[in-house]
Amino acid sequence: HFFIAFTQKLEDRVSVLQAAHAAEILIKARIAEEHPLLIFDNLPRSKKVSEDLLEIKHLIENAKTVQYSELPELLWATTGIKLQARDIFEKFGKLRNTIQHFSFPNDVDCSQEVLEFIFEVIDPFISQCWGLYAIDYNEDYEPYEYLIATLINRGILFNVSNSAAKDFKHVDVSWPDNLPEYQIEMEHRFNKVLSENDDS
Repeated sequence: HFFIAFTQKLEDRVSVLQAAHAAEILIKARIAEEHPLLIFDNLPRSKKVSEDLLEIKHLIENAKTVQYSELPELLWATTGIKLQARDIFEKFGKLRNTIQHFSFPNDVDCSQEVLEFIFEVIDPFISQCWGLYAIDYNEDYEPYEYLIATLINRGILFNVSNSAAKDFKHVDVSWPDNLPEYQIEMEHRFNKVLSENDDS
């Protein structure tokens, strides 16, 4: 039992690092759509490059990309997009730094933090930029049933895709008793997508 519990905690904490890294890549990808060099904090000097033009190998060897904490402002400055739930983004960055550089915090529910970060920060961002839904990228053999139930049980807001809405009837829903506004909002989101599907 100890080994299973320890492994689960380790997986939860590693997932914090993975989620933060994924957010960095996605935000940098959107910024790079404006211009690839915008994601770099400092670029190689021409005096240090033997060729006439800057090439990818020079960037790999000498350049440094913008840090996690600076990405929301750079995103806004280059694209006009303001990252939603900025407070969650910043709090999650501190959790990531704690795990990566210091220790594993015992008083934090890492799985809850990861889910909130993915569905309240990354999910609205990828939806706004590319019309994607985080709920569609679950690799479980039942891609929606258990994930939707978990998110609802934990009171986490998420964007509803067409596929997720169609699968909702198979989900064993247990709405949080202390979050009536959450239930109203999520039922509205599901019903909106289902009604749009009926109209099309």
